[in-house]
Amino acid sequence: MRSSLPTLAVLLICGWVGACSAQPDGHSKVQIVASYPHDSRAFTQGLLIADGELFESTGQYGQSSVRRIDLDTGRVEQSTALPDPYFGEGLALVGQRLYQLTWKSGVVFVYDRQSLDRVGRLEYAGQGWGLTYDGRDLIMSDGSATLKRIDPTDFSVLGTIHVTEDGRPIEQLNELEYIDGEIWANIWFSERIVRIDPDSGQVIASLDASALKRALPPGGSPDVLNGIAWDAASGRLYLTGKYWSRLFEVRTPRAE
Repeated sequence: MRSSLPTLAVLLICGWVGACSAQPDGHSKVQIVASYPHDSRAFTQGLLIADGELFESTGQYGQSSVRRIDLDTGRVEQSTALPDPYFGEGLALVGQRLYQLTWKSGVVFVYDRQSLDRVGRLEYAGQGWGLTYDGRDLIMSDGSATLKRIDPTDFSVLGTIHVTEDGRPIEQLNELEYIDGEIWANIWFSERIVRIDPDSGQVIASLDASALKRALPPGGSPDVLNGIAWDAASGRLYLTGKYWSRLFEVRTPRAE
């Protein structure tokens, strides 16, 4: 961890405006408002913030965990490790329960939000990538262009959302976040986040987050962008990546 780094570093990428303006092709660039320490050893898979508490799911066999993190310092306040056979993936909060996917095992672990004790286990078919909650259903990605609506009680599939942009399917949908009636998804191995209409599956707009990796301090071995956390109470949006030493608060034309 890099808890010795400054708590707040203001980096204005798009100029001093309330939000970055949309580009002619419909893409918008994120504006970095602040950055915070983040554990550079964390292979970030899922990220969420609720009531000021930051939760993270990390991956890799033998290193996977679910964590509660202090936002300002990046310190891991509490952590529960997954058994070695499991590779942690997406994370979502439903009431007082955290749901954590696993990659190829077809198992979702359920945790008590306060203690991070495992209190349940459910199963699903196929791979698990990203996970979010829209207030009624869980929404899950598996790396394809199809998102699944999931019943939180038994993890049964309630329906599907086929994601397209200009009529073409968008593959490699990964980490998910539900923001003001939209599904936001990062595309694996890219620096792009798409905003999806959950009813039609159409991509409404996309965000260029390439400024984030360039803003990381020298050193380390940062991997791809992965990790979207929306604080609905404060209207703040946070992004990070696998093995990144910083977590960024950003502004976009949609999240101000």
